[in-house]
Amino acid sequence: MEEARSSLARQERPGGSDPACNPPRFASLCITDTRQGLAQARAFTRRTLGHWELDHRSDDAVLIVNELATNAVLHAAPHSAAGQNGVRLNLTLRRAHLVCAVTDQYDSPPVCPRTDTPLEVHGRGLRIVEELSEHWGWTRSRAGKTVWAMLPTPPSRPTSPPWQGPT
Repeated sequence: MEEARSSLARQERPGGSDPACNPPRFASLCITDTRQGLAQARAFTRRTLGHWELDHRSDDAVLIVNELATNAVLHAAPHSAAGQNGVRLNLTLRRAHLVCAVTDQYDSPPVCPRTDTPLEVHGRGLRIVEELSEHWGWTRSRAGKTVWAMLPTPPSRPTSPPWQGPT
């Protein structure tokens, strides 16, 4: 069962739908330690960003959330008490950034394993997060740890075609 808490309702202020003019928004999802739970996290992220009119950030955010959530489910969930998964996805829209954060009950730091072979399947998740995000990191708390990544929210500016001279 999907447990979600969010503030998807619009809080209009001067500036209309411009995310930079609105107060922070928050959405949260408890992730089960199954493939279905990871699929729900991806769908939840895409749906939430659609509500926040951030479709242009959706692909990167979904990939980041998938990597962070997969790491938590694979590495942290096995250390949780029986029946107490404790993996939670939080999405926060701030003035100029979307913060994707996954909290789990395991307090060991995230590890970026060295991958020497170009076709290695495992060990690339945090490197993908690093490449797609503006910043990423982790914090430890009494409850475990949170791994987060920040994506800038302003739309990318279209580039003008090179000047071709008079026609």
